[in-house]
Amino acid sequence: MLIMTADAIPGRKYEMLGIAKGSTIQTVHAGKDIMNSFKTLVGGELTSYNEMMNKARALATKRLEEDAQSMGADAVVAMRYSSSSVMQGASEIMAYGTAIRFTD
Repeated sequence: MLIMTADAIPGRKYEMLGIAKGSTIQTVHAGKDIMNSFKTLVGGELTSYNEMMNKARALATKRLEEDAQSMGADAVVAMRYSSSSVMQGASEIMAYGTAIRFTD
């Protein structure tokens, strides 16, 4: 399935089916959360949080694709991510966009 951030696909005709979405809430291991809190004292990259967010985006995108397929979509345009903190060390990632079906 084609998933793109552009708002339209030049040269293609399609019908819009609706909003497709996928989300997940992820957290890191409590031990890693404690270690990351110490890391904030000295600075640097929080690699366990990066890994968590990469996995969360991948899962949210997979769920977006499944939602679009359930509508009979061929592609998703105007795809975006949003994130929000649910609690300390836990974040929700949402992937959303417009599901479309090609007509040409």
